[in-house]
Amino acid sequence: MSAPLQLSFVNFTKDAYIIVEGKRNADRFFILRSGKVQISKDVQVVAEEQGDTLGPGDFFGVVSTMSGHSHIETAQALTDVTLISVQKEQFSQLIQNNAPVAMKIILQFSKRMRYLDEALTRLTLKSSAAEDPSHIYNVAEYYAKLNQFNQAFYAYHQYVKHCPQGENVTAAQERMKKIAPYVKGLKLEFKPDETNRFYVKDTIVFCEGESGDELYIIQKGSVKIIKVVENNEVLLAVLKTGDIFGEMALLDSKPRSASAIAFGSVTLMAVNKENFEKMVQEQPQLVSRLIQLLSERIWASYRQLENLMIKDEMGRVWDMLLMQIQKRRIKIEAKIAFAFDFGTKELMNMVGLQGTNADIRSVQLLDDKNMKLSEDKIVCTDILELAKTVNFIKKQEDIEKKREQAKNKIY
Repeated sequence: MSAPLQLSFVNFTKDAYIIVEGKRNADRFFILRSGKVQISKDVQVVAEEQGDTLGPGDFFGVVSTMSGHSHIETAQALTDVTLISVQKEQFSQLIQNNAPVAMKIILQFSKRMRYLDEALTRLTLKSSAAEDPSHIYNVAEYYAKLNQFNQAFYAYHQYVKHCPQGENVTAAQERMKKIAPYVKGLKLEFKPDETNRFYVKDTIVFCEGESGDELYIIQKGSVKIIKVVENNEVLLAVLKTGDIFGEMALLDSKPRSASAIAFGSVTLMAVNKENFEKMVQEQPQLVSRLIQLLSERIWASYRQLENLMIKDEMGRVWDMLLMQIQKRRIKIEAKIAFAFDFGTKELMNMVGLQGTNADIRSVQLLDDKNMKLSEDKIVCTDILELAKTVNFIKKQEDIEKKREQAKNKIY
């Protein structure tokens, strides 16, 4: 029998800083027992949907604690407050003893991720992506034009399934017949008891706009999370073995906010809503892993939003590469090489560059002596030089920003 969970209570007076943005080595998060706390960021990249004032029962600091990254926000006491302090190693026991706490964190993180994904799409392509089922037809058309028949066939099928009275049903059915001979290894439906799923390369696991009642755990391989907006594909993430995805549609019963595509052959474990609720009750270690992964993705989304605020296009490109290294917590040292799991096209999508601009920046990237392609994937031969380049660009933009602020004060 495990020892009872011992949580500590901490008090802060009005105006005291509890956590500070950018501080590293976060080892605990807080649940607000009494009082009010204000959350803020040095650079408000995007307005927070849930607001910036927290009350009893709310929590903060989970993202940094569970992801192992520096704090993404500052928390300051608006009144005298009493907080429950939860250390990272206590988390599994906390949710084992109190499943509602775990569900509250998961649901809030799921909502936050959906909101951040939409913000990323809006800032990347200056547009919003539809999440209603009719959008599935647009996704199918996009892949059909690229002769990516597995993706196109799956999306046409889902459009017909979700929009049987849709205005494009006849066209979708005709296109399915036309491209069917070119579809290889595609399985459109799985039985509910088929928890282990295998997908061939370039197969859609689920399509943005379709309904969803399962989340997935990657057993082997990797999966791309993408959006199609105005005939452009935005790469949101590349997930690997052990990662969990698809939880947002499962938890909030809304259409899928993005598509998941097999990046090579992939084996997945599917978890439906009933099994998920049991998992929360019975498998705290797995739930802890899910919250850790959601924390990592939220951190990465904020980091990517910050990247999009860099004015210099090549600055965004270099910074996006550095961000991928930071995500893996690799120590930045001279002459250390790093192989990325994507090529130049995916990289340009990440930073919102399309067409001629993307081509120019891709050439500029590979002209650098420390960058090369290996099997169509980007390789950096010296990550310290990459970090120096990013720091220089950010410092120059910060200087320019302060000059502009000073000029505006004068006038």
